[in-house]
Amino acid sequence: MAITRLKRKAKRNKTRASVRQANIKRLNTKPVIKSVDVEAIKEEFEKKSSKPAKKETKKEDKSED
Repeated sequence: MAITRLKRKAKRNKTRASVRQANIKRLNTKPVIKSVDVEAIKEEFEKKSSKPAKKETKKEDKSED
């Protein structure tokens, strides 16, 4: 008996496997952690908090016809 191969099904299975592997690799990657100056960030927040908070009041004109 001769064996016939389902080429389309084999191609479909291979592409599914490669997509699955690519998704797993993408989900497992970790971003590069850059060196961060924590003290500079703290000073920046203190500068922002030392400024007086501006409260803007908006007046709405409602005209009824």
